Amino acid sequence: MGNAAWELYLLEHGLTADGHVNPDITTDIHRNDSYVTIFTELGNGKFVPRSIFVDLDPSPIDEIRTGTYRHLFHPEQLISGKEDAANNYARGHYTVGKTLVRGVVDRIRHSCSSLQGFMIFHAFGGGTGSGFGALLLEHLSSEYGKMSKLEFAVYPSPRTSTAVVEPYNAVLSTHSTIENSECTFLMDNEAVYDICKRKLDIPRPGYNNLNRLNARVVSSLTTSLRFNGDLNIDLNEFQTNLVPFPRIHYPLILYAPVISSSCSTYKSFKVKDLTLQCFEPRNQIVICNPQTRKYIAVALLYQGDVMPHNCARAITDIKAKASFNLVKWCPTGFKLGINNQKPMFVPNSKLASINCLVTMLSNLTAIAEAWSRLGHKFNLIYSKHAFIY
Repeated sequence: MGNAAWELYLLEHGLTADGHVNPDITTDIHRNDSYVTIFTELGNGKFVPRSIFVDLDPSPIDEIRTGTYRHLFHPEQLISGKEDAANNYARGHYTVGKTLVRGVVDRIRHSCSSLQGFMIFHAFGGGTGSGFGALLLEHLSSEYGKMSKLEFAVYPSPRTSTAVVEPYNAVLSTHSTIENSECTFLMDNEAVYDICKRKLDIPRPGYNNLNRLNARVVSSLTTSLRFNGDLNIDLNEFQTNLVPFPRIHYPLILYAPVISSSCSTYKSFKVKDLTLQCFEPRNQIVICNPQTRKYIAVALLYQGDVMPHNCARAITDIKAKASFNLVKWCPTGFKLGINNQKPMFVPNSKLASINCLVTMLSNLTAIAEAWSRLGHKFNLIYSKHAFIY
């Protein structure tokens, strides 16, 4: 997922795989300084990501060191251990991970300047993602206090499962991170799998397809951090507008439109239509049923060729619908973000190139269904004392 995200970021900022300005792109990256939020410019004209890749298993990091983006990252930004966590939360958190975390935190400290916050990408199901991810968040909370920490966490799902102990890891990681993260965006691979299969006409979506769609969603959430816009949102506003109480910080992501490149010319992209799509369960990045639950807060982030008055009108229409249930104790409800940067799409990703899109973040009670499913799976395994030593 990290490779997919930086593949798209490079395309959006007009950079090549080695971090230099693409000579075929006419857009001047220096036109505004928004690129500095995720890139550091070196004296030789190279741009280096403000990002650190960590894995206890050396193999995934070695793939980056020898892959397409081997010249993009500084060697000190690619950190790996000598042995993996073996899909075991305890190894990632208490033993193997503990020997590595100090060096990671020091590396982060050296990279920080005018810090606004952190974005952490990890999976709940694996040993490194769950155990080491939780340990790293603990250290960041201890050393940086209430500085914004946004999690993008891949939620375990049966169809794309790689280990039977994923429910253990996910429950333990959630328990450890709930006090240390200001806002957590869950990404359910099963939901993304269904979207790719249904809307992109991919019979058997692979991780490459899932990661590129997830990267497109993450990019739309961070566009306002990287480009100037009419109504931009910074890291702190995600928490301010979506989290009423510290522990209720798991907004649901919906993204529209997801259009196959083979049929993009036959689709309508009106702002009202896109907004309505964001309230359809089929466009959720986590499987749950929002139609029987209540919304606590909603943020609609528009990108591309959209006009503010059309966005405001679409929100008014949504509020008037009887099916939209907003809790009484949070009457404001909606946060609007607009950025006119045209959406970019990686070639051969199956995603159509479109002129506008919208991503909705909604804090609603239906997300409890995802936790209930996870708790049920945990109880099934734990009731038999399976994999407990």
